[in-house]
Amino acid sequence: MIKLNTNHLLNTVDFTKYHDAINVINEGINKMTGLGNDYLGWADWPINYDKDEFALIKKTAHHIQSNYDTLVVTGIGGSYLGARAAIEAIKGLFPQKGVEIIFLGHTFSPTLTKQTLEYLKDKNFAINVISKSGTTTETSIAFRLLKKLLIEKVGEKKANQAIFATTDPKGGALRKLSNINNYTTFTLPPNIGGRYSVLTAVGLLPLAVAGINIDDLMAGAKLARQESIHNLNHDLYKYAMIRDYMYRHNYKSELYVVYEPQYAMFNEWLKQLYGESEGKDKKGLFPTSVTFSTDLHSLGQFIQDGSPILFETILYVNEPLLDIEIPYEAENLDELNYLAGKKLSYVNKQAFLGTLSAHVNEGKVPNLVFEIEKLDTFTLGYMFYFFMRSCAVSAYLLEINPFNQPGVEVYKKNMFQLLGKPGY
Repeated sequence: MIKLNTNHLLNTVDFTKYHDAINVINEGINKMTGLGNDYLGWADWPINYDKDEFALIKKTAHHIQSNYDTLVVTGIGGSYLGARAAIEAIKGLFPQKGVEIIFLGHTFSPTLTKQTLEYLKDKNFAINVISKSGTTTETSIAFRLLKKLLIEKVGEKKANQAIFATTDPKGGALRKLSNINNYTTFTLPPNIGGRYSVLTAVGLLPLAVAGINIDDLMAGAKLARQESIHNLNHDLYKYAMIRDYMYRHNYKSELYVVYEPQYAMFNEWLKQLYGESEGKDKKGLFPTSVTFSTDLHSLGQFIQDGSPILFETILYVNEPLLDIEIPYEAENLDELNYLAGKKLSYVNKQAFLGTLSAHVNEGKVPNLVFEIEKLDTFTLGYMFYFFMRSCAVSAYLLEINPFNQPGVEVYKKNMFQLLGKPGY
């Protein structure tokens, strides 16, 4: 579904040297015996997902589509990035039809929060609150404010009917609150961490409400799993090996590149996936991202001529969601008539090819290119699984647990002390 092009890597990776390590790692994933194995539930999820809950997700999505004009997805990190990445990738940044999906609970910004609440005053909205614990601070504050607004608008009974919670199956504050108020609930499986949860109800409910075919998404993920679990020559293993090679040869950062703004959030999903999975024990590549050609006018100079600390990983989609033709003008004062009659996608592709050549041939910046013919829902499901499995392999090559995030707790402790939270 996606093809890894290594012709511009400027380095020769001896994949045979990795064979034994990859074999052990892959066996550990398949048998669920690897480091952090209590969070390996995502590996077989495309075939083991809860079919009854899947049906309930589709039924609930239809109910929301029939009764509300807006769904506010309230979560942070893996509780919103995957869903937002998928919706924007499939529908673009300005979808014209269906339920509007808004994201909140991923920031402490008072301005964004207040403006969102003001905007929702005239909307018939429902809430999908997503938190395994129910005590994630950003999400919990946003949910408290949204719940207050919703109750003021429609009353407590109707508000409770408009709240859909995705949380731990048994415990936690949100599960308790859901039981008290009889919210419709979905499960964040205890053996799947947030950044690996896009194919669970965490991602599936918002996607289904947005009108995205979640059967196709899961079918794509199933194919990726099927193709890769016993095939060590699969591109996802090659990608992990290349990343490891680059890290061990003094590259410090991997720059994810897209050429459509609608894929920028997929970059953000990748950044969390790799940053939280690998950034431990003073190890790991620093994941960052750009959207070209926009960022060529800000970071292009550094990439071309700056410190040689990075390599680029390009996700290039050949067929755009929409296209438009450049018109002819008699005056031609902007000197663009040489492009008249051509599609904007043609210009975008030449920008990609020209930039690739400049960065590789003159700048000597290694480039990997993922070639994607068309990013439909099936392909996106394939990509989600591809990168999750490749990321786990990549972290295991560094002898790191891919599924914990001990460093995140440090800032939280300091923040809670400053806020005066009891117990801190």
